[in-house]
Amino acid sequence: MKPDDANGTRDARSRPFRVLVIAGSDRRQYNCPGVDSKARTLMLRMADRLPQEWEIDLEDLGNVYGRAHIQSCNACVSTSMALCVWPCNCYERGSKDEPDLMWDLDLYARLDLADAWAIIGPVNWYGPSSNLKAMFDRLVCMNGGNPREELIEHKNPELAMQLEHRPEWKDLSRNHLEGRLAADRRFHPAGHDQREGRARALSGLRVRPAEPSMGRSETEVERTAHGDGCAAWRFVPGRTAGARPESRRHAAPLSKRSREPKRLVSSV
Repeated sequence: MKPDDANGTRDARSRPFRVLVIAGSDRRQYNCPGVDSKARTLMLRMADRLPQEWEIDLEDLGNVYGRAHIQSCNACVSTSMALCVWPCNCYERGSKDEPDLMWDLDLYARLDLADAWAIIGPVNWYGPSSNLKAMFDRLVCMNGGNPREELIEHKNPELAMQLEHRPEWKDLSRNHLEGRLAADRRFHPAGHDQREGRARALSGLRVRPAEPSMGRSETEVERTAHGDGCAAWRFVPGRTAGARPESRRHAAPLSKRSREPKRLVSSV
């Protein structure tokens, strides 16, 4: 089903499971090179195979003509971790001077609302696509970023360095999206690899479960490959290991999401 942000206020046991699927290739049909990406095809295929009672949120990061791009990370962390604000305040939604796709697509809130993420992208020149790399660069604030920009007057380096040495910083500097299940599917175009076996080594799915010791879900993984080199995904409700983690949000939430993520076991 289509995602409903209002469900974010509901308890984890009563709201529909929500998954965010991202196609990370730069390629789009109505821009260079004139064809849609394999990542987009896999994203749509995955959406068709997921349980339809789930909320399925889809996004393609491909280069659409006339659309903003993901702005680069300014490496605020190099000065101070407290200068890196969660969510990123280097840019803003709807800016004409520095349009930013991360904010225009509301990706920070959508990552926050989702119980699981599935990220699909190509291996270009032995690395991720530029758009996918830019997205992950801009998510450095997710783990340890400062959720209270008013403490540093938006972007004051001196105040940020002082904040890092104050007692409250330990509680502020947390993983703000802890508890989600994340999976990525990386593929390499057949026939375009110069090293035998490297494509197979870079291809495949990586599921990154939360640690059972932190009270998050255990994960089982199974991958079914097809002749076209694609894979089939299937997510099913799962079990929880240990107690559920407590909420650690300290700032006004991006969304009105219940901070307790749903649990699942994933086979891919």
